[in-house]
Amino acid sequence: MKKQIAILGSTGSIGTQTLDVIERNPDRFEVYALTANNNVELLVSQALKYKPEFVVIGNPAHYQTLKDALRNEPVKVFAGNDSIAQVAEMTPIDIVVTAMVGYSGLLPTIRAVKAGKRIALANKETLVVAGELINALVAESHAEILPVDSEHSAVFQCLAGENIESVEKLILTASGGPFRTKTLTELQKVSSQEALKHPNWEMGAKITIDSASMMNKGFEVIEAKWLFGLPPEKIDVVVHPQSIVHSMVMFDDSSIKAQMGLPDMRLPIQYALGFPNRIASDFERLDFSKYSNLTFEKPDTVRFRNLHLAFEAMKRGGNMPCVLNAANEIVNCAFRENKIGFLQMSDIIEAVMQRATFIQSPTYEDYEATDSQVRNLTKSLIK
Repeated sequence: MKKQIAILGSTGSIGTQTLDVIERNPDRFEVYALTANNNVELLVSQALKYKPEFVVIGNPAHYQTLKDALRNEPVKVFAGNDSIAQVAEMTPIDIVVTAMVGYSGLLPTIRAVKAGKRIALANKETLVVAGELINALVAESHAEILPVDSEHSAVFQCLAGENIESVEKLILTASGGPFRTKTLTELQKVSSQEALKHPNWEMGAKITIDSASMMNKGFEVIEAKWLFGLPPEKIDVVVHPQSIVHSMVMFDDSSIKAQMGLPDMRLPIQYALGFPNRIASDFERLDFSKYSNLTFEKPDTVRFRNLHLAFEAMKRGGNMPCVLNAANEIVNCAFRENKIGFLQMSDIIEAVMQRATFIQSPTYEDYEATDSQVRNLTKSLIK
């Protein structure tokens, strides 16, 4: 039986690469539903090619365009965020790939979890914002969350067959981004165009900026806490510019397991879709003779304060990671629009974390209120 796949965020980087994996394995997977927020042209193209049962455009303003373009196709067309959330829980779906960007992925993931789905999680903000809530729902519904981030997929693979009690430390690798060697003075002048030129990975604009500022790695640290059930002191970050070692696990006997490969997001996507089986592929192989110098260094949290702020938010817990995420989404956008400088992003996030209302044991409604409050607060500081 082919696995029926729903891709939430099919027009983004992870979404398009997931479709590539599905296309390479037509005997294993079939597209059941596709959703996008605004990119109606690409969504139409995908729907015509893959013939899903459902397509949803998040922005209702594009509904008629989508409907008209698919009027001769046996595809059901819907619009709005509520429809995206409803798609995530549809009975025929075997795997939900959550590739939406930012906070918008939280509600659909909650609905997929409650429906007991296997979730290939690429939307790290879901666990950053509401990891405790998500894990509680997973325990109730017996849903399955498999990580798609290359770092968490690497850890997941390294832990296969191991006792979590024997883990001494998770070591997440970071490329360091395009500004790894720049001084604070130089960082004051960098542009968003420079930040969007990642040396190793092809990603969407938002996550590429987060990578340059090290916030992406901070989010991954928080995500790792909830995925693997380990305290902050057992999670570490090391800068590895070549992006060949995707992450490592150190055990209490001093041994270390590392998962390696060329930087290609299709591999962790395919691993999550096919788990527990590996699927043969023709992806490019790692040639060690071309990578004879793999280097590792400690991250600089003075120049890249977002990583420090993420650790602080994780240690405080409660709704503070939600505060961190909401503030970051606003400053990330403001930087891309050239409204603030690169270093100002951290300044504003830190100020927001000091001013936002702290809630020790938040409910879903608290997360909603926090997200709204923090976005408005952050925007006021940018003005």
